[in-house]
Amino acid sequence: MPVKRLHEFRDPLYSFISLDRQERSLVDSEPFQRLRQIQQLALTPLVYPGATHKRFEHSLGVMHVAKMIFDVVTDPANVHPSIEHVIPDREALSYWKAVLALAALAHDIGHLPFSHAAEKKLLPKGEDHESLTLKLIEDGCLSHVWATGHPVRIKDVQKLAVGQKKLKNESFSTWESLLSEMIVGDAFGADRIDYLLRDSYHAGVSYGRFDHWRLIESLRILPESAGNGGSTEPKLGVELGGLHSAEALLLARYFMYEQVYFHPVRRIYDLHLIEFMSLLYGENGYPVDPQFHLGQTDNEVMSAMRSIKKDKRNAAYSAADAILGRGHFRLVYSFNPSDQGVLRAAVEAGRVKPDVDKPLNSPAYQLAKALSTKFGSSNVKTDLYVQGSSESVFPVLMGDGRIE
Repeated sequence: MPVKRLHEFRDPLYSFISLDRQERSLVDSEPFQRLRQIQQLALTPLVYPGATHKRFEHSLGVMHVAKMIFDVVTDPANVHPSIEHVIPDREALSYWKAVLALAALAHDIGHLPFSHAAEKKLLPKGEDHESLTLKLIEDGCLSHVWATGHPVRIKDVQKLAVGQKKLKNESFSTWESLLSEMIVGDAFGADRIDYLLRDSYHAGVSYGRFDHWRLIESLRILPESAGNGGSTEPKLGVELGGLHSAEALLLARYFMYEQVYFHPVRRIYDLHLIEFMSLLYGENGYPVDPQFHLGQTDNEVMSAMRSIKKDKRNAAYSAADAILGRGHFRLVYSFNPSDQGVLRAAVEAGRVKPDVDKPLNSPAYQLAKALSTKFGSSNVKTDLYVQGSSESVFPVLMGDGRIE
């Protein structure tokens, strides 16, 4: 039988996702297959029952979208005259497309069990899932992948997989910055495009949907601004016809955070999970070691949780019971804008004592202190998680050729 050059996965968002032999080699590897046992949205299925999708299919989707973006922005018909010098020649483009696809596939292989849920609590200061991704990319278990088909440089895969924000001490060429932006960019990265569409689809909500086909077809590499002494460093932008699709993406992200990611019951399950995993892995936390990491999935954590649920003397019993027995804590208070003024007045009047280690404008923190004093700290959990800011400034190619 002839050797298959292309392999396909069916996908609910894009119909088919194609892989060449090198990409298939990475998908078949142990680090990538592990993603079949890592929930994309942690314990969200306890709130949205359909949201049982895994990091595995998300990573396939990120590769697919990244390649679509690459093909659109490097099409000679779409290349803006001012950035022609940035685009490599045809042979180099073939190499970089291979690196882009592999980096997109590998960008999430460092995720801990249940993805982001307990990462900040379990990993040492300064470490995150991207640190483990970088270690796994250069680990011997993937050396055969980088040597298959297009032999690629490991450092190039690492740069594109995590981007310049993570590798602050590494120098990125303009082209490398653009490629990493295609995967992990704040505005139009393939990671963001796929997770919004995929999370929305599986959760059964419409908030994360937008016209991604129109958006991708209108993406261009553009100078950030033209004239008036502004920066001309190229970045991903859109033609004017795709502006509404770009705005829809930003709104989709906002609504998904408000309706799904910050759902109060979903968030309290995260806090119970953090408590359980902290006790499970002990005071030393989660080792930043590739071989240990490869043996840890949601399955190991859930198995330990079911075992501990049978032993009320175990310190982690209450967290396990809260999750498995649906005995999660209930919402007592959520922020109201008018509360800031009330709190400031109380501080100024001396009725509330400010805490030097916490912001004065945090009503949630002050209320949690009072509730903890009255009912005991073990009976109160505070969720002060704040959504990170989103890059919403990008160049737009206007109808008359100006860039705004």
